[in-house]
Formats: sequence, C-alpha cells, structure tokens
Amino acid sequence: MSEEYRAKIFKSGNSLALRLPKALGMKEGTEVVLREERQGFSVEPVAEEPKKIDISGFAGKIPWLKPIRPEDRAFEERELDWDLKRMKRG
Repeated sequence: MSEEYRAKIFKSGNSLALRLPKALGMKEGTEVVLREERQGFSVEPVAEEPKKIDISGFAGKIPWLKPIRPEDRAFEERELDWDLKRMKRG
C-alpha cells in the first residue's frame, strides 16, 4: 500500500521547483528521475552506483605487516576429496 503526500511547486530563479516532504526520507542533493506519464508524473531516486573502496593505503596503516615475497608464497599440494554425496549431506 502506498502513501500519498502533497508537494508544492514554487519558483526558484527562472525555473520551477518541487518541494518534497521530509517524510519521504530523501537526503538533500539526492538526484531524481522525473517521468511524464499518461496520467501525471512519477518521481523516483536515481539508483546509486556501488561505492568502491580504495585499499591502496592500508599497507601503510599497519607498519608491522609486510607483503609476502613471491618466492615465499608456498602452497601445499594436496588431493581434494570431491565426494558429492558426502558434500550434500553436509
């Protein structure tokens, strides 16, 4: 079930602006898409792009943590048991 809100259009410079109720929970600066439809308009927030995390500076934050040299990267060779019946029983 959707809620119904009233909003007011006002003049802002040489444009018209739509004041959205605080109850919608949108933050200031949120970009929205306004669509003209047969029976009116629809307004919805633009989907945010996933945020990327820059981890390049982490190494300097932990001075005792040193990168592993390629020659020190040893992996144990071992045979894996791919018994699917046992895996399904879990």
